[in-house]
Amino acid sequence: MHQRTFDLNRHSPIPNYGVSYSHPLLYQNPRIRISDFKTNCYTHHNHVIRTHVPVNCISYGIDVSVSKHRRLSSVNFSGKKEFDVATLGNLCVDVVLNVPNLPPSSFDERKNYMEQLAKSPPDKKHWEAGGNCNMAIAAARLGLRCIVIGHVGDEIYGKFLLDVLQDEGINLIGMREDDDIINSSSSAYETLLCWVLVDPLQRHGFCSRADFSKEPAFTWMRTLSDEVKRNIQKSKVLFCNGYGFDELPANLITHALEYAVEVGTSVFFDPGPKGKSLAIGTPEEQEALAKLLRFSDVLLLTSEEAESMTGLDNPIAAGKELLSKGVRTKWVIIKMGSKGSILITKSGISCVPSFKVEVMDTVGCGDSFVAAIAFGYIHKMPLLHTLTIANAVGAATATGCGAGRNVANLQKVKQLIKESNLNEDDTFWNKLLHENLNKKEDITILSKKTANNEFFKHVTLQKVVSEVLHKLEVPLADRILSS
Repeated sequence: MHQRTFDLNRHSPIPNYGVSYSHPLLYQNPRIRISDFKTNCYTHHNHVIRTHVPVNCISYGIDVSVSKHRRLSSVNFSGKKEFDVATLGNLCVDVVLNVPNLPPSSFDERKNYMEQLAKSPPDKKHWEAGGNCNMAIAAARLGLRCIVIGHVGDEIYGKFLLDVLQDEGINLIGMREDDDIINSSSSAYETLLCWVLVDPLQRHGFCSRADFSKEPAFTWMRTLSDEVKRNIQKSKVLFCNGYGFDELPANLITHALEYAVEVGTSVFFDPGPKGKSLAIGTPEEQEALAKLLRFSDVLLLTSEEAESMTGLDNPIAAGKELLSKGVRTKWVIIKMGSKGSILITKSGISCVPSFKVEVMDTVGCGDSFVAAIAFGYIHKMPLLHTLTIANAVGAATATGCGAGRNVANLQKVKQLIKESNLNEDDTFWNKLLHENLNKKEDITILSKKTANNEFFKHVTLQKVVSEVLHKLEVPLADRILSS
């Protein structure tokens, strides 16, 4: 969750994921891109499908209804799920550079700034895999079988990205239409670069060519190929995030969502900072966002993002609102920065404080966090255990520099869990949970303490740690045996 931004806000803190730290790092809000799409019709199995999307600014910003000609429903397809996780779009190469100043704020000046950077390829030591590669690498290091679905070019950056993915045991399923191959020399087919710029105060600025276009970077993509569909069907989880809209047309993302639902593939969606701009974007973007919020199995948001989607400043209340409006939603996960994370289901609330670490860089922490949530979901782990692993993976990634190949490895995650240095804040959690008491719900929180109270249950850290560490050994052993 980090790539393309338009406005450089030097005063907003970067959200962190299961991490506690003291020095500030800055996060840039995404631009609002206005695309020009003509229709919200698309083809599926040779039938034209039309959807109607009334916009409602109350609640989380958008209401969506599917016409009587088509309903989203899960169909049981035979066939083995060969992959654990597939990611959709958002594949790029990060070029990480230390700069004396962050890029200027004006559109033209920033465009000129980036063009100057791009005149000659930077030293390869500054290249790193970015975007959804972060999530896939973190998931693969947990022992999950991963594929990435997207487009990379045939130039040096694309070859670099393919090499990184191959080294991590991750397959790329390319998105390219046959009638476009003859034009593959066009810049529209080049691997997307994201310039990750770090100033002396460790503040980050991001820019790419997608920032300066009204349309997605790969607007030439119109349909999902049969190969892409087969691999969605073969995957247990399809992960989408808001930054995918920088690359892929909104109706293509909607098509992927609907197909995943049909073939019994669970959908994870993390709108990220892009969610706010998508909610007021083109009709196609609003429709895609609304469907993703309603038909995804798992939603992941920061507390700020949850508030922007619902208008509710209480993270638990916002999570419950999203859950209540979901058609298929099983989990809503709210990332609380240095406080920890919350997982909300229809029957209860699970809370896990963050791990204390010395933070080097928060880029890639959110992507790593999602990978660990997928691990727990696929292995049907208890909810507290899933959040514990996710907080640990996010925190372990923060101790490195940058994302890509620098995301947490399994040994670092296990070490952090063994150390069990929780950032407990009883005052914060007691206040938050008492504001959302419902005696019909099971409320549990991970704690070093064993005492419970009348309203919610403390689960001991020692018990969870031993069970989590045991579970983490299983995929590692399987991966070694299969290599």
